[in-house]
Amino acid sequence: MTRDIINVQYPNLDHTESVANICIEKTTVIPANGVTIAEAFSNKNNSLFLIIENAAEAKSSLTVKAGEAYPNSMLGDISIELPVGTSAIQLQDLSRFEKADGSIDLDFADAFDGSLYAVAKWAGVRTVD
Repeated sequence: MTRDIINVQYPNLDHTESVANICIEKTTVIPANGVTIAEAFSNKNNSLFLIIENAAEAKSSLTVKAGEAYPNSMLGDISIELPVGTSAIQLQDLSRFEKADGSIDLDFADAFDGSLYAVAKWAGVRTVD
């Protein structure tokens, strides 16, 4: 399977660092391809959110694939029910899903019709201006 690759989107902090704002772009999902989110866990701060719009007329499902980088991947894949409408999913157990390159793979049910947004908070040391 050749997966569609998307990138995590990070908000920009304002100059006070009190407010973060982002205009997120969605990716239309082609279920037969599956999705890889590149560098999904590069900042290791548990802030990755998947916002999924299920435009189908019925519930669907998402499978977050087990990773290959850490022992917790032995827990295997996890399937999540997607109701009709919009869902926000936060992945907490990085070591269960992370691949060696820091990405994760997602599979959608064949009947899924919708879009995906991958958003995370940037964490790290900023350069001094």
